[in-house]
This record gives sequence, structure tokens and C-alpha cells, in this order.
Amino acid sequence: ALGAGLPVLSGVFEAAAFAVEYLPALATGLWLTVVLTVVSTLLGLPIAVLLSVTRVYGTASKYLSLIYTELFRGTPLLAQLFVLYYGLDLSGAVPGPLQGVFANRAVWVAMLGFVLNSAAYQAEYIRSALISVDEGQLTAGRAIGLSKVRSIRYVVLPQGLRYAIPGWTNELVYLIKYSSLAAFITVPELFNRAQSIASENFRYTAVFVLTALLYLGLVLSATRLMSAVEDRVAIPGLGSDAEGR
Repeated sequence: ALGAGLPVLSGVFEAAAFAVEYLPALATGLWLTVVLTVVSTLLGLPIAVLLSVTRVYGTASKYLSLIYTELFRGTPLLAQLFVLYYGLDLSGAVPGPLQGVFANRAVWVAMLGFVLNSAAYQAEYIRSALISVDEGQLTAGRAIGLSKVRSIRYVVLPQGLRYAIPGWTNELVYLIKYSSLAAFITVPELFNRAQSIASENFRYTAVFVLTALLYLGLVLSATRLMSAVEDRVAIPGLGSDAEGR
């Protein structure tokens, strides 16, 4: 029985040694994946709020919002990145002060692409959430003397943003996984680093299994974080789910 277990133990130790050897290299890509995801989500939020509010409450402006959201939701993210990086060559237009932040200026192009794309999806989550807020809330705001804009800002939007948290969770998870597309414009994020390591040692299965586990860890962490945020800001007796991608 002991002899039969030796190959298993040997495999476990070999896997552990492999992980210890290559985790530091993957960690640099992992950190960049986290930065791309978090920054893109946060910078996309104010754009999304503006788009969603104009879509629900605007007049002519709602058509501009519709065009934006349909354009970015209706075309592949990879194609958008290619247009920004190869078509418009925006890596050469990065302002001087920002060039030294990342070793590869393509990171800024990827971040711009993710922000624009994420804003479109977040706008749909928030739009659905705003629609789910009872119309009487806006009426109540107007009844106490608030203008329409202030009623939306102080009465409707705070509730709608709470309702949109499940949608944000989906968006965060999607961005974590879709950040791997940045590898196609030379950004050294997690997937790019995994490709480089695998091409050097030819242990593709081991490298990408380890990479998949790192992505899984990020997704589970993001889900738990957003669940905690949802519980923290929840209003007793109120709640709604916003649809995902």
C-alpha cells in the first residue's frame, strides 16, 4: 500500500515544485491582470452611469447612448483592441508622463479598450436597474421640491446602483477572463506570461492548468468581494437583479 502511494506523492511534490518555480513569473502577469480589471471597471463606471441615465431619462441623447452601447456590445472585444492598437496605433499617442508607468505602452491601449467596452455593458446593467426602481420614487423626489436631475441623482440612482451590483459582479468576472485578450496586443498579463513560459519549457498542460487555477482564484475572490459589498449596502426590503451578458 505504501509503495502504491509513492507515485502519487511523487506527483504531488513535482507539481508543488513546478508551481514554486513558475509562480513568481506568473505573478507579474497576474498583478497586471488585476490592475487591468479593476481600473477598467472603475473608470468605466462614471461613463456607464451617464450612458444609462441618458438612455432612461434623456430625449435625443438617449439615441447617442444607444448607439454607443450597441456598438461596443455588438462587436468583438478583440476586434476593438485591434482597431485601437494596430489600426489607430494609439500606443504611440500615450502622453509622456504615462509612458513610464508600464514598461509596455500597449497596457494603456488595452486599458482604454476595456474601459470603453466595460462602460457599455455596465450601462446596460445600470439601465435595467434604474428601470426596476419604482416610478413613484422619482415622483416623490419632485414632490419635495427636487428638480428632475437632482431627484435622479439623490433618489433614483442610489437605489439603482444597489440593484446593479449582481450585474457588476458578472462584469468583473467577465473582465478577469477577457483580460487575456490583451495578450494579442503584446500586453504581458497572465495569459501572455503563461504562453511565454510554456513556449520555453514545452510543459503546456502544467503551465495552463496552473494559470487556470490562478484565474479561478481571481474569479472566486471577486465574487466574494462583490457579495460582501452587496450585503454591506443592501437596503432591507429592497432588491433586484440586473441581467448579465
